[in-house]
Amino acid sequence: MNIKNLFKTKGIETILGEAECPEFSLKKVLNWFDVIMIGIGAIIGAGIFAMVGEAAVKGNAGPSLIISFIITSIACGFCALCYAELASMVSVSGSAYTYSYATMGEIIAWIIGWDLILEYAIGNIAVAISWSGYFNELIKSIFSVEIPLWLRMDYRSFIQNNFDISTVPRLFGIPIVFNLPAFLIVSFITFILVIGIKESSRLNNFIVVSKIIILLIFVITVFYYLKPENFIPFAPGGLKGIQIGAATIFLAYIGFDAVSTVAEETEKPSRDMPVRIIGSLLISTILYILVNIALIGMIPYKELSSQINEPIAAALSYNKAPRFLIALISIGALISTTAVLLVFQMGQPRIFFAMARDGLLPKIFSSVHKKFKTPHITTILTGIFVGFFAIISNLNEMADLYNIGTLFAFIIVCIGVIILRIKDPNRKRPFKVPFGYTIPIFGIVCCFYLMFGLSKITWFRFFIWLFIGLLIYFFYGVKHSHIRREVKNV
Repeated sequence: MNIKNLFKTKGIETILGEAECPEFSLKKVLNWFDVIMIGIGAIIGAGIFAMVGEAAVKGNAGPSLIISFIITSIACGFCALCYAELASMVSVSGSAYTYSYATMGEIIAWIIGWDLILEYAIGNIAVAISWSGYFNELIKSIFSVEIPLWLRMDYRSFIQNNFDISTVPRLFGIPIVFNLPAFLIVSFITFILVIGIKESSRLNNFIVVSKIIILLIFVITVFYYLKPENFIPFAPGGLKGIQIGAATIFLAYIGFDAVSTVAEETEKPSRDMPVRIIGSLLISTILYILVNIALIGMIPYKELSSQINEPIAAALSYNKAPRFLIALISIGALISTTAVLLVFQMGQPRIFFAMARDGLLPKIFSSVHKKFKTPHITTILTGIFVGFFAIISNLNEMADLYNIGTLFAFIIVCIGVIILRIKDPNRKRPFKVPFGYTIPIFGIVCCFYLMFGLSKITWFRFFIWLFIGLLIYFFYGVKHSHIRREVKNV
């Protein structure tokens, strides 16, 4: 085996040319509004409804969490700018996988493509499990009924929480414990995505507009309950508290990169991609800061410590707000999580699609539905994978893998910008990251800093995952890679 061939890159012209092949082409139907709504839909999810409380209490950040949000948005901005530059040049499906193929070679592209499963598929397992919890809270607040525990929890969590296994139904003597709502929402999202990208984007647009309206209602309502004394002292945890708050809230920003996965289905990608990636991040940051100011103004931040999973609802309850307003916030949390599910479930099949188009996965994965013009095979397989593991998996384990996989992808994209600047400095760049290599380097440093804050067991699982991926690559991808076949025929 020639080691150099493992790092064989694919020219940008070749990548763009393959995307135009009728057999593998996707329908270009997304306009600028659709694209920016996809970005906002991916970013503003459960994080804004659940993580602001935890971030305020953790590290004693308190009201200074406002500064933490600004710091985190700047760190994410570094990575977003790098995504924008590459997306404007390589406007096809695949996101970081495609960018790394054009800059660092096939084996790196495979590693990042395999890694992106952690961000999109594994991440969506965690989101589906979270959705199930929000759904139960909503019907409990409206109808005063709950879904039985054995129908909304995985078996291990049921046992670990010391619930009575003898009380659950059995089939052939086996206790039936699984997360039914998580499976049902994944099935619904999969069906919508198979039908068409435009139909999916319309649903996402409706969801995003709805949750922005709900968040703005919350912010406006809060002026009635605002207490200036809740902002004093402003930074009880000092600079360290601000830093811990920034690291904690970082995960609430993940999602802007999902915009790049639909580049091939965008009407004017070279124009729309950069503006919409950065624009979705900017709009989300403004909403995050407004919600944070409202939350801290309503309730002393230390009062959130026992209810950090539902901080906004807790703040409303603390001020004895009307029940309908609390129910409205619960609806907002539910539809926000639905939007994240939709966008991430949209992204993963398109990465598989791009990998199959290069021969690194079986050809069937690159199939396009004749009527709907969607990658229906990979969409259905992703739905089966996410739905199955959402039934049986633990939320915390999935979330940690999601975090490390995403940060690793961000690093690869930042490195890709630097390499392509060196290898192909004269190529036309519809959007170019300013200040030379400074911003990509800052992006790399920020991501490594956050990765090293994760647990050792998460790193161990990450390396095991990459090892499994490399086995698949060497046993299948190397033999079927289109670019390697071209090298042999030369």
